[in-house]
Amino acid sequence: MTPDANAIAQTIQLSVTPVFLLVATGSLLNVFTGRLARVVDRSRVLIEQWGTTEGREHERLVAELRVVDRRMDIINNSIAAAVACGIVVCLLVALLFAQAFVGFNLGAAAAWVFALAMLLLLASLLLFLVEVRLATRTIHVPLELLELEEMGWRKRQGGR
Repeated sequence: MTPDANAIAQTIQLSVTPVFLLVATGSLLNVFTGRLARVVDRSRVLIEQWGTTEGREHERLVAELRVVDRRMDIINNSIAAAVACGIVVCLLVALLFAQAFVGFNLGAAAAWVFALAMLLLLASLLLFLVEVRLATRTIHVPLELLELEEMGWRKRQGGR
């Protein structure tokens, strides 16, 4: 191998970890966009119902629309952070190759860029957690249904 081929091989080896991070970020983006699609679908259903409701039902629907709108904002921010993470990881790989071919020591810059990628990934995951928590807090099973199910279960168990 020539020295250039050795440098290329070493740079590719160094790039493996950031590339795995890029693949993981892409997988997360797939999950995030799937959630966004579901929230958008739910908002469309609620918007269609908006004109047909009155009173308490209308208030409940408007409250849910507000939550759905907030969830869309949070998911969009999570997606933006994940995309920024992917861009920074690509920059990291470019820095590693630039270091190999230009001859400058870019190790400190690469370390900072990697840390930035990790922070963006962390922000993305935290936003995702916030969105999931918000979604689960807004799902309400009517108490009557729970009581009916419990009563039916007790009858099946012999009245205990």
